[in-house]
Amino acid sequence: MNPLTHKGTALVTGASSGIGAVYADRLARQGYDLILVARNQDRLDTLASRLKRETGRSVEVVAADLGSTPGIRQVEEVLRTDAGITMLVNNAGIGATAPLVQSDPDQLDAMIALNVVSLTRLTYAAAQAFVQRGAGTIVNIASIVAIAPEMLNGVYGGTKAFVLAFSQSLHHELSKQGVRVQVVLPGAISTEFWDIAGMPVKNLPQSIVMTADNLVDAALAGLELGELVTIPSLPEAAQWDAVDAARKALGPNLSATQPAARFKVKIAA
Repeated sequence: MNPLTHKGTALVTGASSGIGAVYADRLARQGYDLILVARNQDRLDTLASRLKRETGRSVEVVAADLGSTPGIRQVEEVLRTDAGITMLVNNAGIGATAPLVQSDPDQLDAMIALNVVSLTRLTYAAAQAFVQRGAGTIVNIASIVAIAPEMLNGVYGGTKAFVLAFSQSLHHELSKQGVRVQVVLPGAISTEFWDIAGMPVKNLPQSIVMTADNLVDAALAGLELGELVTIPSLPEAAQWDAVDAARKALGPNLSATQPAARFKVKIAA
């Protein structure tokens, strides 16, 4: 058994490869038992066997398609009933690089279902359990396209903007109830994501591509620092703080009884 203090169980989605597999590795080495969720049973079993052997942690696998209602319900039940779960890492997701008018609307529906619906439902299940226990951590993997939507497919950017806004709202709601929330905004990461999205990573400028190992290590460091929003490649946290402060400064002017004077409209009685 790993001599580290046991930190409970982390449930990681999209855990069979890439970012999710690295999260599984790092969290096991930090003292977490694991529940690994993905569609590919063989990959999950291989990863689980290695992590059990190398870390001595308990590792369970759940083969589930989180793009489907039965798959979501299967994992929701685990989150509701396993009182040992102390962390949820919502990593499962898919992307798209083609412009909207060149995209398949059915594939866009599937992307929304996985990136938004599944993440929301699993977060809801975990949040309820964590609030009841007064402790827990939720990590949501978004993307830099949440704040730079012009870079890739707009529906993909929209799903990740949802993850960012949802996480900020969760922090506002749950931080005083003992629940930590972090949202991670990766840039280009060297994983299978790009092949599935239709733009192999080898076609990207290699100067902007980060390894999954470096991403996860930075994200976990950001979690330890207490960051709500972690952008692993951002040189200065103050840059994000300034953006967030500017957003919050809009607050007093976002809703009023009359249109702003700059529109020069005649005010109705």
